[in-house]
This record gives sequence, structure tokens and C-alpha cells, in this order.
Amino acid sequence: MIDLSGRIALVTGASRGIGRAIATMLAARGAHVVAAARGENAKPVADEIAASGGRSEHITLDVTEPGGNEAAVVGVLQRHGRIDVLVNNAGIAKDQLMVRMKRDDWDAVLNTNLTAAFVLTQAVLKPMLKQRGGRIVNISSVVGQGGNAGQANYAASKAGIIGFSKAVALEVASRGITVNVVAPGLIDTDMTRAITERTREEWASKIPLKRLGSPGDIAAAVCFLASDEASYITGQVLAVNGGMYM
Repeated sequence: MIDLSGRIALVTGASRGIGRAIATMLAARGAHVVAAARGENAKPVADEIAASGGRSEHITLDVTEPGGNEAAVVGVLQRHGRIDVLVNNAGIAKDQLMVRMKRDDWDAVLNTNLTAAFVLTQAVLKPMLKQRGGRIVNISSVVGQGGNAGQANYAASKAGIIGFSKAVALEVASRGITVNVVAPGLIDTDMTRAITERTREEWASKIPLKRLGSPGDIAAAVCFLASDEASYITGQVLAVNGGMYM
């Protein structure tokens, strides 16, 4: 089994769904997880990890707040002296057809899904460069690879994550830092449960494996990319989508 003992892992958007699964699985593999979310939303996750014998703490973080990401990284470094794994998972969707999309909804999605990943990655790179190693895993989406009507803002942000990750991977590979992407397909989360049953069935019919994925499927991919087993993998997109996009 993948062993992440002794690693310090910062996970954004860790309060529910994919982020929660990532945080709990990283902890189950031995990492000390810093679970980040707005308000006190990540506290139940940290408590759950601790109750299971894992090591975790929660922090309050709005990834769009100016200076918040940098302060969060400084705090982790002060408490632990290093950051070994960063998972940029925080994300939102504000869907609308392009002709009706409001600029505020475009900005909100890009700021949360893409700009925040830039800011956090930049903040962790200096300590990772100094320690000559680290793992950055960014969460994209099948929509960032294949597009989807009514999600121009979301698709742009998630496609941007892919290009961003490849560029950074090239910059830092010589210092032992890997940067990779996990691109989920249709995953059974609160976000997908909010859509109509008919739409879910239509989407599921396009999946060769004929089922929705689970948050655990994504967490397993993240744990692999965060591990020593993936030390020779960087700048790659690991699509976890049941064959929905090939």
C-alpha cells in the first residue's frame, strides 16, 4: 500500500465530496493532513481523521481572499517546517449559456478554480525548492478536456489548470518537484446530485463503464501521484472518468 508517512499535505476544498475523500485517504496512508475550507467547514473532516487514528488539523481558508493563501502556507510552515504535498482541489461552478453568462460569474469561477491554484502553488514552491522535493496535484475535470455547453467559465478554468500544471512541471522538475493533474469525470457528489435525474442518466449513458465514479476513485489517483511510486511522473493528466473522455 502507498505509504505517505511523515508527509505534510495541504488540501483545499476539503470539507466535502472529492476534497473530503482526498484528505481522509491521504491521512489513511500516513500523511499529516491540513484540511482547508471556508469557515469551520473542514473541522468535521479533521475530527473524523483523528477519530480514525490519523493525523490532521483544519484551517479556515477562502482561496479567493487576498493574502489568505499565502498566510495559510506560512502558518503550515511555522507549525511543521515543510509542505510535501499540495492538492489544489477547491472549486465552484456557476453554469449558464454563454450568451447569458454574467461577468461576475466568469470571474468568480476563474478566481476560485484557477487563480487560487496559481497563488497557492507559487506560495509553496519556495519551500519545496529549498527542500528539493514536493508533490503538487491539481484537480481539473473532464469538462476541461472535452468542454460542455453551459459551462464556458468552468471549462476554461479547468482547461487552464492543465496548461498551468504542464508549464510549472517544466520549471521545477530539476528540483525534484512533480506537478500533475487529476481530471475527474462524472463523480457522485453533492454537486452532481443537484442536477436533474434525467440529466444524470443522460451523462451516465455516455460513460463506457456505465456508472458514476466515487470521490474515493479520485482520492486514490491523488494518493498515487503524491507518492514515491509516481516519482517519475510529472506534467501528466490522469483522467479518472470511466472512459467518458479518451
